[in-house]
Amino acid sequence: MEDKKLVIIPTYNEKENIKAIIEKIFSLKQIFEILIIDDGSPDGTASIVKKLQTRYPESLHLIERSGKLGLGTAYITGFKYAVEHNYDYVFEMDADFSHNPKDLAHLYDACCKGADVAIGSRYISGVNVVNWPIGRVIMSYYASSYVRFVTGMKVKDATAGFKCYKIKVLETIDLDKIKMKGYGFQIEMKYTAYKLGFKIIEVPIIFVDRKLGSSKMNSGIFGEAAWGVFKLRFRKFKPLKP
Repeated sequence: MEDKKLVIIPTYNEKENIKAIIEKIFSLKQIFEILIIDDGSPDGTASIVKKLQTRYPESLHLIERSGKLGLGTAYITGFKYAVEHNYDYVFEMDADFSHNPKDLAHLYDACCKGADVAIGSRYISGVNVVNWPIGRVIMSYYASSYVRFVTGMKVKDATAGFKCYKIKVLETIDLDKIKMKGYGFQIEMKYTAYKLGFKIIEVPIIFVDRKLGSSKMNSGIFGEAAWGVFKLRFRKFKPLKP
């Protein structure tokens, strides 16, 4: 029986990319379902998804939220949806093609071969980033170094947002206790999985900066992550299920 695989894609103003990324994922040999979580995009992103749902009624899902509530809360909403609907593997992915849809298969294979969490890593085999300003590359690279230093978690790309989870990970983590909303959320989820004893494997990818649309990154996101990581070091972690 085919594993049920769900790709969660949060969106805000992604009309330039959303149709293409959905069609690319559905063109892959392996079968993936997609859940778009749209935070009230004023550019009509959700309307584009709704039109595509007439072509993919069983495979394309949409949750609309009323405003920009944060990347972390979008993924938590998606994770709960995945648990409730009995998926086997759950993926995080950006809408802007910075993550290559073809790499979904590599993350899935890593989990099939023993990983509980597979990370699409920009830094496991050098620095594999295309079209980023050098300042942003340095900031991202050393942010991961900071996370390793503070937490002791041996993950090269701690802020990566391209991941695959076995569903048991999301069933075990108390998702209501995940607090960070921006890119610190990516660190918090990895560290929580690590502290609960799950096996994390990094899979090398090439990250390409978006060509269309605008980045949602800002200094507040990094500030939350910096303070949040320090607090994580002193938190106690208990599984939701024994």
